[in-house]
Amino acid sequence: MDANEKRRRAEDKRAGLFADELIKLQRAEAKLAAKKARLLADAYALTLEQRSRIGSVSSRERDMPLRSMALELGMAVRVNDRSMQTQMHDAHELVALFPQTMEALVEGRVTRAHAQVIQDAGRVIEDATDRAAYERIVLVEAERQTVPRTKKYAIQRAAAMDPRPLQERHDRAVRERRVWVTDLDDAMSALTILGTNVYIHGAYNRLTGQGTTIKNVDWEKRRAYAAAQAEREKAADGSGGGGGGGDGTSAADGDAEPWFDDRILDEIRCDLALDMLLTGSPVIDPTDPTTGGLGAITAEVQITLPITTLTGVTGSGAELNGVTPVDPETARRMAGTARVWDRVMTDPITGVVTAVDRYTPHPAQTRFLNARDVTCRTPGCRRPAKHCDKDHSRDFALGGPTSNDNLCNECVRHHTLKHATNWHVEQLPGGILTFTSPGGKTYDSHPPSRVAFVPTDDGGLTVAPF
Repeated sequence: MDANEKRRRAEDKRAGLFADELIKLQRAEAKLAAKKARLLADAYALTLEQRSRIGSVSSRERDMPLRSMALELGMAVRVNDRSMQTQMHDAHELVALFPQTMEALVEGRVTRAHAQVIQDAGRVIEDATDRAAYERIVLVEAERQTVPRTKKYAIQRAAAMDPRPLQERHDRAVRERRVWVTDLDDAMSALTILGTNVYIHGAYNRLTGQGTTIKNVDWEKRRAYAAAQAEREKAADGSGGGGGGGDGTSAADGDAEPWFDDRILDEIRCDLALDMLLTGSPVIDPTDPTTGGLGAITAEVQITLPITTLTGVTGSGAELNGVTPVDPETARRMAGTARVWDRVMTDPITGVVTAVDRYTPHPAQTRFLNARDVTCRTPGCRRPAKHCDKDHSRDFALGGPTSNDNLCNECVRHHTLKHATNWHVEQLPGGILTFTSPGGKTYDSHPPSRVAFVPTDDGGLTVAPF
């Protein structure tokens, strides 16, 4: 056996050792995921006990134990409390309704992702005996297949065992139609519409037809231009002079090339959809037509734009609704067409309003707080500040002033939670908030960092002195 063959066999053996070690790690991860699921399920069960002792018929009041627990656990591991609430519910459901899957997870026979797809597909089976049979069948597949293949098989088995007819399942699913935004990298976002397949496919087909028509028009335009160019060149060749005038130039050089649409079909579909959504009017409009109706409602966004980006000195810092970056060119264009500007100055020399002797903040304070906080100040929450309540950290009824150092943005969900439970918020200098949970844990919330740069005499940049 030569040296190359020995090295190849040794490397093959190492690959096998890597695979064995990876299997061990995956099983350990699965067991740890099972322990986490058990802990979250226990926490959820505790909130159910607390809920059962609340005599109020108000659903919001009865939800407070779960909300408070989700906020406590979410802050502890830096997870949004809504996401934590979902994790708690899923863990409780897994432990209570899918014991065989939970056992497989504890033993490391399946991953948490396998368990999740089994749970997601199987929750429609209400009968416990049928659900147990479903688990038993799908687990065999899960222990030997990837997560996507397990998901497909689980959905098929669950549909076969679901006693509800397709129409009933569809009628229930259609009530979950919605639209949501997912922010992506490079100042991009995705608008997702979840709706009935007939309408979604119809809308996509219409966009495709419109986009194809635009591409066809552009193609005809290109053909006409190419034909005209050929005719001019042919005429120039027939007149002598080597295809040009006396100065050696082509007769067509004096005609500027027309604009051609270089967008691909996907780009055109996107532009058409956004154009119609932003400028079109709904066919069905139940509002008063004399006031403009739904068609009079225009898009509204909040852009935070540093003055250095506006003037072109820097190329960053612009944000949309305090959530996602905006490219400088778009930010400057929107600034140039904006009908109203809210300028917020935090320097005391400017005389910005910092307090009033009433409950409702001054409009200047609202602008300042929106610029300072950007979003809801509860850790993990990203609801834009303009959609939040201006909350007094120390209650106004208990002597808390309506001042900038006692006000912060809290969304309705977290504002309500603070007043309905034993959560407390203390505001420190610099807009720093300290949240104290019912369990005595403290969590700090800092305003978003705001670093501005200004040009120096030598042509460089330095941190602004404010």
